[in-house]
Amino acid sequence: MATKKVIAICQSGGEFESSKDGCLSYNGGEAYAVDLDEQTQLSDFKKELAETFHCGGEGMLIKYFLPGNKKTLITISKDKDLQRMVNFYGNADQVEVFVMAEEEGAARNVSNMPASRSSRTTVSEAVVISADPLDMVNVDVPIDMNTALETKPCGDFSDTTDEKHHRAAMQWENTITGVDQRFRSFTEFREALHKFSIAHGFTYKYKKNDSHRVTVKCKSEGCPWRIYVSRLATTQLVCIKKMSSTHTCKGAPVKPGYRSTKGWVGNIIKEKLKVSPNYKPKDIATDIKREYGIQLNYSQAWRAKEIAREELQGSYKEAYSQLPLFCEKIMETNPGSLATFTTKEDSSFHCLFISFHASISGFQQGCRPLLFLDSTPLNSKYQGMLLAATAADGDDDVFPVAFAVVDEETDDNWHWFLLELKSAVSTSRQITFVADFQKGIKESLREIFAGECYHAYCLRYLAEKLNKDLKGQFSHEARRLMVQDFYAAAYAPKLEAFERCSDNIKAISPEAFNWVVSSKPEHWANVFFGGARYNHMSSNFGELFYSWVADANELPITQMVDVLRGKMMELFYTRRINSDHWVTKLTPSMEEKLENEASKARSLRVLLAQGSTFEVRGESSEVVDIDHWDCSCKGWQLTGLPCCHAIAVFECLGQSPYDYCSRYFTVESYRLTYAESIQPVPNVEKPLENETTPTSITVTPPPTKRTPGRPKMKHNGTVEVIKRQLQCSKCKGLGHNKKTCSVRDVDASDPLLLSGTIIEEIS
Repeated sequence: MATKKVIAICQSGGEFESSKDGCLSYNGGEAYAVDLDEQTQLSDFKKELAETFHCGGEGMLIKYFLPGNKKTLITISKDKDLQRMVNFYGNADQVEVFVMAEEEGAARNVSNMPASRSSRTTVSEAVVISADPLDMVNVDVPIDMNTALETKPCGDFSDTTDEKHHRAAMQWENTITGVDQRFRSFTEFREALHKFSIAHGFTYKYKKNDSHRVTVKCKSEGCPWRIYVSRLATTQLVCIKKMSSTHTCKGAPVKPGYRSTKGWVGNIIKEKLKVSPNYKPKDIATDIKREYGIQLNYSQAWRAKEIAREELQGSYKEAYSQLPLFCEKIMETNPGSLATFTTKEDSSFHCLFISFHASISGFQQGCRPLLFLDSTPLNSKYQGMLLAATAADGDDDVFPVAFAVVDEETDDNWHWFLLELKSAVSTSRQITFVADFQKGIKESLREIFAGECYHAYCLRYLAEKLNKDLKGQFSHEARRLMVQDFYAAAYAPKLEAFERCSDNIKAISPEAFNWVVSSKPEHWANVFFGGARYNHMSSNFGELFYSWVADANELPITQMVDVLRGKMMELFYTRRINSDHWVTKLTPSMEEKLENEASKARSLRVLLAQGSTFEVRGESSEVVDIDHWDCSCKGWQLTGLPCCHAIAVFECLGQSPYDYCSRYFTVESYRLTYAESIQPVPNVEKPLENETTPTSITVTPPPTKRTPGRPKMKHNGTVEVIKRQLQCSKCKGLGHNKKTCSVRDVDASDPLLLSGTIIEEIS
């Protein structure tokens, strides 16, 4: 029988963190892989770990999680425990092992063994050559610090209680090795010296510091440590010529963050930022303090994050200058796409419109003539808004059609977006738009699409406005009931139901009833609306797309667009592949809805009235006209799928209900929707100066920048919460209690009386 083997991922120097459900996760530290089998002895395993992590085997604790259990750590204390772990994970190929000091095992918090973060490497080479040149890092601009911090020389590390603060800096002990060590530049030497001083706990000052030579000495008075560096003759290299490596000092008191420039901190956190784009400044400050013993305040950590982000993602400013070439590349790699932008008179960015050919073709070939218009704020350096048009595919999922980045949400920008949208998705079909009733959309739709479209007011925005206008005049319960009746009136399929809901509102407040009547129900009520919106009442249908925007909106504009392109490319491919396995005539969600209606039809009774008209009796009596695809319950017309009454007729006639479903719900149409693919767009670099032609368009960032403070977030998909207001139990008034009530005698027989304020009407 073959011996079981497993790779142990041994980790040390990090921290355990507990989630809300009690599960533990291990963050930070460094990790090494060690081969284990059933024959491995615990003493040999400990010996290898001690050599790997440079610590003593005495007092070492080794722990691991049982498979599927992240809440309890199991201790390995004898050979049988080690063999048992190998057996547990023999089929998994690898196991996570956590190495701790004995005192740490009790706290299960921080390791006292020297370690570094897994995202960095230990420097042990005689010559320090980094993968990327360090000349770009501005290491000479100090960050102001306020409170004092005491640093200690290397010899005192093992005796201090701050050892855990310096564990990540231990990897820099050998960045300076001695005479004849060479560097590519003085900047690289200064960076190495900076790390060396942190690792060994001393401060220094420059005696000479120019482009030809650098002399550095320890800042402590009388300490002989010094180093002299100059250029290596006939080369561009820099070499250590003299070095006195002995320290007699015991460290010097310095301010927190001594020589900790924002560029240096940015370079440290760059790798972590790659993995965790939402790395928070307060977490950066905490990690730098814990790992390097350096105190940063929030603003310093934030600036360091911005520098690291810019190095990883590129400059926000350069991204705008790349827009002309970026649009060209989109249309070149995705023929038939529309990518265009506009600038203001001063060449500052104004608008960017993107619609990929795959989206245009998919909407025209397989989607219902139904578009949802909405917007979401961008929280990048220059802010702005993203306007979007999304559709619904045959399975009632989000289908992104087009989007635009604009400097601000204005009537003119919506007008421009809709003009570009019409040129992109030109079609002979009458399109129904579900959108807000304000922001210039109403007028622009009427002007641009004329009689070729229907405008359905977004029910969410209407409900928010109604609730806002009622606020302060009615109790929480009264407002909740009126908004509830308003929704019921909008969904009502028949006039009688609409009038009943409206009368319920009128019974509470005649003014609120007048608001409903004057809000143009022909644009939002099912019973009056002339277009086909397939029972979709709100414009926030594209919530999936807006969640992508929220994840990428802090990126430079070209990268944000490319992230959205990548998400759409992946979505189209996944849905196309998934639909190849469907064997039904309708898409899965529509097939389920049709089956639900068919189950209701079994208890109905069908009577022939005349020709293609039938009477269907159940809880109510409905009239079905199969030639005109019409039922008096209005369910067939509103959804595009036969209602239970129509299905009862089809079963009576021996006909298939599939022949009477909207073609947009068929698997064939769904596959046409995702038939085209979105192609990758190559990286766009800033054009060289000699490549610039006199006709080149210059685009600069918009003048607006993010204002101080937390950015305001727009939550798509949620109606404003109706908060319960303070109500006086004495006079029944709102906004105060009986203790502060100024009214002595009042007739409180009607707590819903209006205060006299007139509710604003929708024009």
